[in-house]
Amino acid sequence: MNLLVKLGTIDAGTWKTVGIVAGIIVGVALVLVIAILLVGKFFKVDVDEKVTKILENLAGANCGGCGCSGCSAFASKLASGQADLSACHVTSPEKKAEIAELLGISVKQEEPTVAIVKCNGGANAPEAFEYCGNPTCAACNTLYGGNKLCKSGCLGCGDCARVCPENAIKIVDGVAQVIPEKCTSCGACIVTCPKHIIERIPVKAPVYVACSSHLKGKEVMQQCKVGCIACGICAKNCPHGAITMVNDLPVFDYTKCTGCMTCVEKCPRKIILAR
Repeated sequence: MNLLVKLGTIDAGTWKTVGIVAGIIVGVALVLVIAILLVGKFFKVDVDEKVTKILENLAGANCGGCGCSGCSAFASKLASGQADLSACHVTSPEKKAEIAELLGISVKQEEPTVAIVKCNGGANAPEAFEYCGNPTCAACNTLYGGNKLCKSGCLGCGDCARVCPENAIKIVDGVAQVIPEKCTSCGACIVTCPKHIIERIPVKAPVYVACSSHLKGKEVMQQCKVGCIACGICAKNCPHGAITMVNDLPVFDYTKCTGCMTCVEKCPRKIILAR
């Protein structure tokens, strides 16, 4: 009742002022709404239909193994001719064929691959110092190339395991190991590893070299109990000529390798591992 009395005592000039203020507020609101609608109409970004169709056929893993931030970025690069379809290792051959048809390109026949870690050091590789910083390989690697005496070996902090979308990597005794039946060969771990010791090999490959050191003999033995000493015994004894020593490490020609396991048996350091 008191409120009504007070409202009744407000003179006409005050009511006029209130009406003007309210009108201004409503007018400003209308102008803003119209401005938003006009901006949306004239500055609308049309999504490239080709990009959309490519994206529909990609695996959608968003793993980053292709070097892009995600599948959307990769689709855009494919549409503009700035990326190669073979950079994606997760999308199925059937879907790649559909993308290739959209792009008007031929599909490259790709052999199925799996990731492997070219190191078996871990607990077998002594530390140069105790690392107490951020527990990531990237951070550890910035400090004198990591805390391991061997500067080519796995740091074991698990950056690769954390980025793997399939949980296909585990850290065992301080070294990363790939679980082959889970690996899709997306490449996320390859891009992430600061030591660049993860690579792809054919799924059918029977063996691989678990070392990345390019040093020799005594120097390697001081840094790792299981590092390759570049003796070349594996290459000398391979009955099929499938091994060549390159930069003091054995390199396999898997088109010649029969899986006879002679190299595994002969290697004095046991760094050629059977899969």
